[in-house]
Amino acid sequence: MQKLTSVSEMQRVAEEMRLKGQIIGLVPTMGALHEGHLSLIRQMAETADVVVVSIFVNPTQFGPSEDFAKYPRELENDQRLCEEAGADVVFAPPVEEMYPKGYSTYVTEEFVAKPLEGATRPTHFRGVTTVVAKLFNIVRPHQAIFGQKDAQQVAVLQKMVDDLHLGVQIVVAPTLREPEGLAMSSRNRYLGNNQRAEALAIYQALKYATEMVAKGERRPDRLIAEATHILSQKRRVRVIYISIVDRKTMEPMREVEPGRSLMGIAAWVDETRLIDNVVL
Repeated sequence: MQKLTSVSEMQRVAEEMRLKGQIIGLVPTMGALHEGHLSLIRQMAETADVVVVSIFVNPTQFGPSEDFAKYPRELENDQRLCEEAGADVVFAPPVEEMYPKGYSTYVTEEFVAKPLEGATRPTHFRGVTTVVAKLFNIVRPHQAIFGQKDAQQVAVLQKMVDDLHLGVQIVVAPTLREPEGLAMSSRNRYLGNNQRAEALAIYQALKYATEMVAKGERRPDRLIAEATHILSQKRRVRVIYISIVDRKTMEPMREVEPGRSLMGIAAWVDETRLIDNVVL
């Protein structure tokens, strides 16, 4: 497995791969890898000739009071996990490679990125679209894979790819969950046992809403009220938002349309911010 840190070196290797006719698959990550990330690597290896994993804690997608400084950084262990999962290249640039002195160019998506995460983290998606656009230009992948847990991110990036004709296929993998139902996330390691137990209410609320829809409920306000009630029983959990939206546009829905509607939840569990969602 190759380990690359410079943009020019990654571009050179990517050009060599394309000249050989190899299909390049990209797995973008911020490191602190868990089984969810590793499943993306393994899935990408099924369709790509070469799997490139990027490991980069992207400063531009963190707000001023967010956890950029304490976000876990475990490059040596992450590289080992990548190799074991079948990655061919790890691209782990330092911040100054991606954002050199004087950097001032950003990519913004103006519609899908506005609600939900965009409303509560106003600079977040500008950072996401910028870094992913840069990775697409550096790695030149044919495919890039993302997890359904970050449903709005997937929708924003798909819109960016379509609008800018980037020619990258966005692959969406199902949310991987821990045995009790908690969506896998690098931030789960911040949770103590009591916090983890209360964080499970997020998945329980989503699951209950899914069951209600299966029984015929179609009123978003009713589903949101039930989910809010479940979360309100946990003293460590503070709801940021609970919304039912179109899974592609992120627009609020007046009535649930099975398969098209998505319930998204963001909540604080003490000082840890978690997100999760289900397609209803």
